[in-house]
Amino acid sequence: MGADRRGFEVDPWQLRWCGLDLEALRRTESIFALSNGHIGMRGSFEEGEPVGEPGTYLNGYYEKRELPYAEAGYGYPENGQTVVNVTDGKIIRLLVGDEPMDMRYGEAREHERVLDFRSGTLRRSTVWTSPTGQSVRIRTERLVSFTERALAAIRYEVEPIDNDLDLVIQSDLLANEPVAKRGDDPRLAATLDRPLVAEFAAARDFHAVLAHHTKRSGLRMAAAMDHELEATAEPRCSVDAEEDLARLTIAVDVAKGDTLKLTKYLAYGWSSQRSTPALRAQVDAALAAGMETGWDELLARQRAYLDDFWSSADVEIDGDPEMQQAVRFALFHVLQAGARGETRAIPAKGLTGPGYDGHSFWDTETFVLPVLIHTVPMAAADALRWRHSTLDLARQRARELGQSGAMFPWRSINGEEGSGYWPTGTAAVHVTADIADAVIRYVAATGDEQFEKSCGVELLVESARFWADLGHLDSAGIFRIDGVTGPDEYSALADNNIYTNLMAQRNLLGAVAACERHRAVAQRLGVSDAEIGRWRDCAKNPAMPYNADLDVHEQSEGFTRYARWDFAGTPAHNYPLLLHYPYFDLHRKQVVKQADLTLAMYLCPTAFTPEQKARNFDYYEGLTVRDSSLSACAQSIMAAEVGHLGLAYDYFVESALTDLHDLHHNVPSGLHIASLAGTWSCCVAGFGGMRECDGELQFAPRLPEALNRLAFRIMWRGSRLSVEITRQEVVYRLLSGDPLTFRHHGHRHTLAHDPQSLAIPDLPSRPTPEPPDGRAPYQRPGDRSL
Repeated sequence: MGADRRGFEVDPWQLRWCGLDLEALRRTESIFALSNGHIGMRGSFEEGEPVGEPGTYLNGYYEKRELPYAEAGYGYPENGQTVVNVTDGKIIRLLVGDEPMDMRYGEAREHERVLDFRSGTLRRSTVWTSPTGQSVRIRTERLVSFTERALAAIRYEVEPIDNDLDLVIQSDLLANEPVAKRGDDPRLAATLDRPLVAEFAAARDFHAVLAHHTKRSGLRMAAAMDHELEATAEPRCSVDAEEDLARLTIAVDVAKGDTLKLTKYLAYGWSSQRSTPALRAQVDAALAAGMETGWDELLARQRAYLDDFWSSADVEIDGDPEMQQAVRFALFHVLQAGARGETRAIPAKGLTGPGYDGHSFWDTETFVLPVLIHTVPMAAADALRWRHSTLDLARQRARELGQSGAMFPWRSINGEEGSGYWPTGTAAVHVTADIADAVIRYVAATGDEQFEKSCGVELLVESARFWADLGHLDSAGIFRIDGVTGPDEYSALADNNIYTNLMAQRNLLGAVAACERHRAVAQRLGVSDAEIGRWRDCAKNPAMPYNADLDVHEQSEGFTRYARWDFAGTPAHNYPLLLHYPYFDLHRKQVVKQADLTLAMYLCPTAFTPEQKARNFDYYEGLTVRDSSLSACAQSIMAAEVGHLGLAYDYFVESALTDLHDLHHNVPSGLHIASLAGTWSCCVAGFGGMRECDGELQFAPRLPEALNRLAFRIMWRGSRLSVEITRQEVVYRLLSGDPLTFRHHGHRHTLAHDPQSLAIPDLPSRPTPEPPDGRAPYQRPGDRSL
């Protein structure tokens, strides 16, 4: 296998890093992170040091912090939330003789790490020679269980190579571990100083537990560890616990050729309401269950879980091995972010790092949930149930701002608004419609009536009430929404952002349809026929600004009259622009941070004609600088639809390699889960042309020249479907479930037990538009041997 310039070998089912590069630690710790949506562990070394950014996270566990304002105003959020690096249970220190195993000293003669997408584990193999000349082989394997939500485990093996050795292992639970102060990049997290307050510590035999709470948010947590030891000689063992540290120490003589094996089981729990004794009981029970299951069975269950996932979610690519690896890497991390969140949010960085303070944004509903809806639908439902659980806070926020219904936060961990910058925070009200859109898509794809009755209708109703109040019908009967910020954060407080208006329209019509399907639920929510009529009136004719001279839609009213940004005069090192230029300047120019109108054309495809889509795409392609990782996937999807397949592939590559090649230079603070999810969308919605329109599944597949074959699997209303695309035809197969009806390039077909092979129509040739100067899609460095 070949290796790329970043140290990763190209392999279809795993990510392997060979050799030691201490400067890359913080980046690889994010890339090698393990999570199940409840527990997240960065891929730091078991020995604890060297370490770039230590990190163990529990989904939804945060500390409050004051939001500073030079000039406060009515309605400004008073507190933010920051994810907490909780008790670290990954640490297993090794002393060879009296020499601590530390890769900064001695010599790492061999070293490799492997993230395996099928086993769901992180493996490591190292041959290390201490400064005094003693050599050992260390093998580790780590998992965060998909099947046992509160459990993680590590197998740690040490083998003397040249002679018998005295070995000491110290297995720790460590709270309040030191974290270096972070920089001024707004995408980074606030640094918390010792956020955990000790409540309880106990240790006996091979078992220990620590309990803490946060100083301001008052959330409690407990972490516990237990161990199994395999050694040929009799070990000397001791265990101790204090406020922030519990440690099991094992000293044993190990002969050359023998292997010392330690299996460490970890359990985590947290709550805002349960007592410390209850949390201790929870983690003790999880540990007991994990040890009863045993290491081998945990591995087997992890593999079985992933086998089932890949049978519904796999994407196969022929023609570009690195992209095959990147797509499976992306899918694996999206699964890790959402699999067992269970009524918790899916943060923008998942649980891979502290970036963005651990907050969730609109990224979840617009980019991540479409993947989960069609691969792990119950995980998508859980994420939407979290939004439903925060409805009271969203209603309260709407009232604070003088609006009806519910207004969801721009960024949050607990459902409260955590953004302190109004123009590109609170004013980005489209997040409320994005949540409604995800509800509509989930119900259409699954037919989950129970979810719709218990959560979906209420989410749609309360968000529709917000839009009906926020916007207004002008004298011509056009529905306007003024003074808002769309997805493009380089434009703010604009009138009639088309993305916002169309998504609000979708929200309003979705609420009407849901209330008509479930009249008893609508009646319980106080929805009247007059209110439904009002929603219909608002949705009938949303404002869609248009520049007739340019023959393109305006991203927002008056946008095309702004001065164009001086792209040619902007040096490459001044991107992203938000780190080098004031918003005061950015907001008054034609420059687009991320796909806005382009994204609207994808999510609301029937609102534009094919000719309008083509002209709009070309125009905004020349303005979009992609300073957000959310942009490339949307541009790829629409480039494919309007006929720029080569450009679509270039943006697909950029989206897929955003983290593996650290294109935005912030992977050390965590992965970009939405961009990873967008990689799937490039394949399925871009080259597969998949859309859902009025509850009907549609495909318009076409392959770029770079690929010979693309195949993907999705779930639709309980059926499992395979779509296999080659240059001339596509084969649709029903893998399981009931027959389904779909459209292929506009023509309706019914798929039952027999595969259907359908021709792909020719695509008219069109000139490829140019991106802004210096902002061409990412190109991989040089040719490589794959």
